[in-house]
Formats: sequence, C-alpha cells, structure tokens
Amino acid sequence: MALRSKALAFCLPGAAASLREFASQASPSSSANAPQLPPCDFIPPKYTGPDKDEILALRKQYLNPAIFHYYKNPVMITDGHMQYLFDEHGRRYLDAFAGIVTVSCGHAHPAVTAAITAQSARLQHTTTIYLNDQIALYAKELTDRMPGNLKVAYFVNSGSEANDMALLLARLYTGNYDILALRNAYHGLSDATMGTLGLHTWKYPVPQGFGVRHVLNPDPYRGRFGNDGSAYAEDVQDVILSCTPGKVAAFISETIQGVGGAVPLADGYLPKVYEITREAGGVCIADEVQTGFGRTGSHYWGFETQGVVPDIVTLAKGIGNGLPMGAVVTTPEIAATLAQRLHFNTFGGNPVCSAGGRAVLKAIDDDKLQSNSAVVGEYLMTGLKNLQKKHDIIGDVRGKGLMIGVEMVKDRQTKEPAKKETVEIFEKAKDLGLLLGKGGLNGNVFRIKPPMCFTKEDADFLLEVMDHSISEL
Repeated sequence: MALRSKALAFCLPGAAASLREFASQASPSSSANAPQLPPCDFIPPKYTGPDKDEILALRKQYLNPAIFHYYKNPVMITDGHMQYLFDEHGRRYLDAFAGIVTVSCGHAHPAVTAAITAQSARLQHTTTIYLNDQIALYAKELTDRMPGNLKVAYFVNSGSEANDMALLLARLYTGNYDILALRNAYHGLSDATMGTLGLHTWKYPVPQGFGVRHVLNPDPYRGRFGNDGSAYAEDVQDVILSCTPGKVAAFISETIQGVGGAVPLADGYLPKVYEITREAGGVCIADEVQTGFGRTGSHYWGFETQGVVPDIVTLAKGIGNGLPMGAVVTTPEIAATLAQRLHFNTFGGNPVCSAGGRAVLKAIDDDKLQSNSAVVGEYLMTGLKNLQKKHDIIGDVRGKGLMIGVEMVKDRQTKEPAKKETVEIFEKAKDLGLLLGKGGLNGNVFRIKPPMCFTKEDADFLLEVMDHSISEL
C-alpha cells in the first residue's frame, strides 16, 4: 500500500478543522505569525511519570556526564508517531533528525511495532547456538537486497560493532594491517573505530589508530580540490606509497559523511579509490550506517550512487527503526576467514531484533519509502537552495534524498563557520516545533535526516521555520 494511504493515514494535511485546532494547540509555538505544523490526529496518551525537572536531576546524578543533551532547555520526549515526537505535555514536534538518522520508517510504525510485539510474546532470546527461523530468514531477505556476491551476514548490536567486525575481517582476509580512512569521517567510538575517526571532537587522548592512515577528505565544498574526485584519489595512492608497506588491509568510508556534516564525496572518487585499494591488496568497506535502506532516494544503498560494489558493507541505525541492531554483509570468501577461530555475539540477530528488521525491510517496500525519499528530498533541496539565495548565512546546501546538510557561514568567500548563529537558529527552530540535527567539525551544519515518511507538507513547515529563524537573527 502506498505511503500516504497507509503509513501516514493519521498525519496528513486536509484533516478536519477540529484536528487543525488540536494540532495548533499541541505545537510549541502559538504565535499567529509563527509557522504552524501540519495537522495530525494522533493524540498521545497522557503522561503520568515524573516531571522534566525530576528526570533531568536523575539524569545528572545517575548517568555518565558524557551523555549530553540538545538545547539549553532540553526537550523531554515521551511519545512518537511516524515523523512526529511529543513531549510530556503532549506538545508536538516535527522530527527532522530521526533519532540521529535511526528511525527509518517512522516512530512506532504500526507494522514494525506489531512484528516486535508478536515475536517478543513468543520468544525473546536464544543465541545463535540454536536454530531460529527469524535470524535465518532475515539474513536471506537482507542480503537479497545487496548487489554482487555480498551474500553473507553477521549480526551485531551497533554501528561501532559492525565497523569493528569489518576491520577485523579485512585484516584477516588480506593478511595486511594498514587501514585507509578519510579525514572528517565517523565510524564509531569503540577502541578500534575511534582510530578511524577524522574528527578530533570525538577522539580521547589514549593510544588509538594503530595502522590507520587518514587521507584527504574529498569534500566538494571545503576540500582542497573541490569536486575533483581524481585529485583526491591521487592522495590515496601517495599515502599508500609513503605511509604503508605498499600493501593495505582496507579502505573504509561513508558515501555521505554523517556526523561530519552530511558531506558527499567528490564525483568519481570511490571508483578510483576502490581500484587503488584493491591493487594494494586491500578490500573496500562501505559504511552504510546512515546512508542505507533507501535514504538517498535514488538507490537503496549509498555506495550505489557512486557506481561501486564494496567487499564489506556495515549497517546499523535505520536497519531496525530504533532497535539496537547492526550487521556486516560480505562475500562468502571474506566471511570464511572468521571461522579460523571461535567468534560469538550474544545478542546479535536475536529473534526480536530479527523480526523487527524483517518488518523494516517490508515497510520500506510497502510504504515506498525509497521513492518518497527521492521525491520529498528533491523538493526539500529545492526549497533550501531558494533559502540560500535569500540568506547569505547559508553557505552550502548538499546531500541526496533525505540526507541533507545545510552549512552556515559568516562569509561566503572565507567560509568562516557561523557557530553562534547556528546555535541560535537551532534553539529557535525547537521553540517553533522543529527538531533539527547539527554537526560538522565546526558545529555549523544543520543535519536534516528525518524519518523517510516525511512529506512535502512537513518540508514546507521546515522551510518556513528555517526562514523565520534565520530572519530573526
């Protein structure tokens, strides 16, 4: 069934006047001149738990202080419905960040929720030492969506675990040790993956990155060679010849850098680098943690946008629509190298997560979320580029599908990051009912990566809020 007739049946424009009244009341801003959220007839159950101040106090006392929250006055979220979130008072927000690019189908998507609930009532955990239908069926359904000989899956619990496994597989299979990674990259925060990061803001001052060589970031906006993928590829060749034994284990990259600020790779970059890497004895790893499952719109997997087929693919976030899941998909030959020793993941591919993962794959197909990402993403990009013409502070609008970055600068010539202004817009947008992401090395990029059920009406609201917030600087 189509997206609008099924997944968004309860959150569409054109609802009755009474629903419009509720939507207005449930919005954070009630000003007549402020942008108004599209109507939605979902009413969350009344929240009866501790108030926000008490929760904030408990969090400060009992949770590690490294766990930060957005906003000066943090939002307390108690309910979600498709592309919307609700606070403890029932106020509604448009979620343009999808729980850090994790909610692919929509919050509490009915089909995904039903699959998780049914499996949880029957069997929650077995481990892989016993047979279970869910993990086996899920592995087939997931790998059926992969190109080439990417036909073997290994399930884990997060993107960090998936990239850990990918690095291990690469080193075991090739017999080489050096890893090539991009500056500005983000692949997780485990001991191993922290070494591949190209962002100092996420790196602790501990021994890390043994054997990792960082190459120039092929950033079309800020990079040394603009959008010339071939020039950046020459740097990879130079690093192999000057900083390694001449042989490498792998090249790892995102297709569009997520935490780094929704940065797409320069045109033609990956085909050349994959060729160089394989000539040096390495394998190619595609980190699809954020770009996978149709988010780019034109393709199901981000790497397909550059016309390449990797040797190892890592998955997480949108794979489970919020479930703690990850996966590594590779060829039978590479997968076999792991069998030389015992290896085990207690929770990876457990029945509940596998059932949820299967439901996510089906929902993406049934709700036509990939095509929706393409259509709504293009519509939103056009609107953002029009805002760029109006507001000089918008230095760059980039991305693909529903993975978009908007970089804010003080001066378009110098590209000096507009850090303070970004925070002001960010806070104002929240007050108006829009939850954005932000990132980039300088913290000056809005990361717009909503649930893929996002509509054109939602896009219109986002554009109005950004225009309104920027105009009030």
